[in-house]
Amino acid sequence: MSKDSALTNFELNPSDANIMVRFVGELNENLKFIEKTFNVKIFQNGNQIKIQGSKKDITLSEDALKRLYATAGQGIEITKETLHLCIQDLNMEKDSHEIVIKTPKKSIIPRSRNQKIFLNNITENEINFGIGPAGTGKTYLAVAAAVDALLKEKVDRIILIRPAVEAGEKLGFLPGDLSQKVDPYLRPLYDALYEMLGIEKTEKFLIRGIIEIAPLAYMRGRTLNNSFIIVDESQNTTKEQMKMILTRMGFGSNLVINGDLTQVDLPKNIKSGLSHAIEVIDGTDGIGFTTFESVDVVRHPLVKKIIDAYKFYQDKWVAKWVWTFQCQIVTA
Repeated sequence: MSKDSALTNFELNPSDANIMVRFVGELNENLKFIEKTFNVKIFQNGNQIKIQGSKKDITLSEDALKRLYATAGQGIEITKETLHLCIQDLNMEKDSHEIVIKTPKKSIIPRSRNQKIFLNNITENEINFGIGPAGTGKTYLAVAAAVDALLKEKVDRIILIRPAVEAGEKLGFLPGDLSQKVDPYLRPLYDALYEMLGIEKTEKFLIRGIIEIAPLAYMRGRTLNNSFIIVDESQNTTKEQMKMILTRMGFGSNLVINGDLTQVDLPKNIKSGLSHAIEVIDGTDGIGFTTFESVDVVRHPLVKKIIDAYKFYQDKWVAKWVWTFQCQIVTA
């Protein structure tokens, strides 16, 4: 054992053997995952668990193991997703106030520090921006907050807006009525609604106009009172469209604007309305900004690595461009 290495052990008391089977996983794959994640060695002998590593890593891995054991004790199979979310839970700030949004179909709990900040900002501000990469829960949490506000009768309706520019098509050339034209672009929002409200209730709200799909181009001239408005993929708005959205909000409404500045599909000569809005209104009272990072990703663990790789490549390219530009100035 190295000088910096420590050893700790604890005992588990399962009510039946199946709990330990779920806990350790097939061929001890769950324990191996914890070993690799926290750079520790785990020794299991029956109900006895020993952990070897640095004191900090032992503390984190022991906490993770106890969380997994509690999950296994509830009869839940431990999957890769369960393991990943368990690790993310450890990265959250511990405080006495835990945010839980309860919907008819499920309860939603923020999985990272920035997700918690995002929900807090939605509670405290009437206009909120969620900025960050795909998979960080921006859309899902915004829909959860909207459903919560609707069911508690804080708002009368939910309005979902998303620019339809990804496919390079204009709505007029797409087949079907208004709803059918916009539906493909709003699928992530619908998926979240179905998970929280169920398909039947969601469809009923759509028919009654309690949940409304509102193409960005059709928002001009409207004032949206007592509404929870979600603008998704806002990086694909122009400066004029973003200003128009921000000035549609009426009394008793909440506006959440989500976007990822690394996925702008606008023509290169057109500046993103999201980027421009950040420059113009950042620091304005009553407007919240939450920046998500790769650590907030709640999809497959590889997604986080891919986002980090792209960010590293982009930063390296920018640094090279700046260096080249400075050299040209010096030699001029």
